[in-house]
Amino acid sequence: MAIRHSRFAWLGNRKVETGQAMILAVLFFVFISLAILLGISGPVLRQVKIVSDLLNSRESYFLAEAGMEDVVYRLKNRLPVSSSGQMLTISGQSAAVDTVDSAGEKVVTATANWSGRIRKVETRLTTGVGVSFNYGVQVGNGGFEMENNSGVIGSIYANGNISGQSGTYVTGDAIAANSIPLTLDQSNITPTPPPNWINFRNSSASQDVAQKFQVSTTSLVNKAQFYIKKVGSPSNATVRIVTSTDGNNPSNTKLASGTLSASQVTANYSLVDVVFTSNPQLAAGTDYWLVIDSSTQSSSNYFVIGANVAYSNGDAKVGQYGGSWSDPTPSPLDIYFTISLGGLSATISGVTVGTGVSGDAWAHTVNNSTIGGNLYCQTGSGNNKPCNTSKPDPSPQQFPVSDGNITQWKEEASGGGVINGDFTATTSAIGPVKITGNLTVTNGAVLTVAGTVWVAGNINVSNNAQVKLFSSYGSNSGVVVTDGRVLISNNTVFSGSGQLGSYIMVLTTSDCPISSSCGGARAIDISNNAGAVILNAQRGAIEFENNASAKEAVAYKMELENNATITYETGLVNVNFSSGPSGGWDILSWNEVE
Repeated sequence: MAIRHSRFAWLGNRKVETGQAMILAVLFFVFISLAILLGISGPVLRQVKIVSDLLNSRESYFLAEAGMEDVVYRLKNRLPVSSSGQMLTISGQSAAVDTVDSAGEKVVTATANWSGRIRKVETRLTTGVGVSFNYGVQVGNGGFEMENNSGVIGSIYANGNISGQSGTYVTGDAIAANSIPLTLDQSNITPTPPPNWINFRNSSASQDVAQKFQVSTTSLVNKAQFYIKKVGSPSNATVRIVTSTDGNNPSNTKLASGTLSASQVTANYSLVDVVFTSNPQLAAGTDYWLVIDSSTQSSSNYFVIGANVAYSNGDAKVGQYGGSWSDPTPSPLDIYFTISLGGLSATISGVTVGTGVSGDAWAHTVNNSTIGGNLYCQTGSGNNKPCNTSKPDPSPQQFPVSDGNITQWKEEASGGGVINGDFTATTSAIGPVKITGNLTVTNGAVLTVAGTVWVAGNINVSNNAQVKLFSSYGSNSGVVVTDGRVLISNNTVFSGSGQLGSYIMVLTTSDCPISSSCGGARAIDISNNAGAVILNAQRGAIEFENNASAKEAVAYKMELENNATITYETGLVNVNFSSGPSGGWDILSWNEVE
């Protein structure tokens, strides 16, 4: 019996040991399996996270693209874009789109954040080749002046001041850009001491002195300087910039004036500043005269100005302003002088800008104005809200029509034939054609423009006359170009082809009233309604009178008399002329930056 018990005990121990081995084997297998699973799952989980991040980053990119496309569409179609940034939200994720003006371009940046993944896209837009009218009014350095109850239904961009009287308004934005920085354009002040000099105010024959000059850049004149001294105690003198006569002498047509203060002139040579009280634009390559006009003369109280023979754009004269002029002795001589251009800060004053809470005003200085939207300025007083100084001053904008556009239209007109002398329309269809004289449409006459028209003389449209485009223009617009003045009065009507988006542009290359031959008249005078007309006088001035209106106006200077109105239409941002490409904003670049 003892032997049998021992055998069973041994067998029991063997079973226990076998069970333990199985358990150990299973545990070992589990541990190995877990290790393998963990080894596999780590990279898998990392790959899942990478894929998730890529998907979120991709969604962020597409969200940025969507925000960019929204703002670009708005800009190209003249729809409102928030000045503080446009937001686009999709599925609870958002993109912020900022638009910044930069050197005549717009830089649009869209930044999207989709579940913490940030993508940024940037687009640069530039004005398209052709004609694009982005504002109800665009004005050059001459500025924009509004009299009682006149206004613009649309926006204004001026490369100069915007000023208004009682009841004047702009329903959109009003932007007044500064001129170019102060630049020394002309200088003739070496060597020192000067090798020659001119005495003036010492006799009737040399009471005044004048110097012919040209500027190298078309811009606003700011000030002059003279290297000058005095003998005795002469009184103040008036300094004028005037045009040149055909006889190569100073004319009596004053463009600007300032005062030479005798108290700032000493018995020794020094440079003395004369700042002009008005700041007309001087054209590069045009002859002007700088005249120092004394009111009397005295042999013991006079001025002495340094001189040489080094200035290449003109010579000096002595004589009397409004009288005769002669060469100095010795001759020729050039006075010591400088001319500085630019450096003028723009101002908006006395205007109601915007409707409700929209419509921004933006200029270096804004005074006595009521603003619906944002007021961006560096200084201001008398406004309904304080200046927001976060924006720098706006930059000047180029005009929408180039010299190349004008040349192209003239060539097209000339290619269709020539009408010699003046042409008076009755019920006529003309174009393309060049008229070597004046064009007159009056007393109920109807002129149909069948092609581009170029008028070498003046255009006079009056007394219920009509000027319209031929129906074949369709949705395109047409052009009438003139080198003379334009007079539109007494309920004349301009109209397109009859289709939406069709207009007539009347464009003049005249610089009136700057030239002496203008007699003070403007390049375009318009009174009473004119219909679907775009007026362009980029080198001269436009005056609106007696409830006159137009769809769009561009000029070096513009004046709205009492109750006159300019009504902008959104379609003007993409005007297609039959003989040239359309304008608008073109995409210069579109790429991801982050």
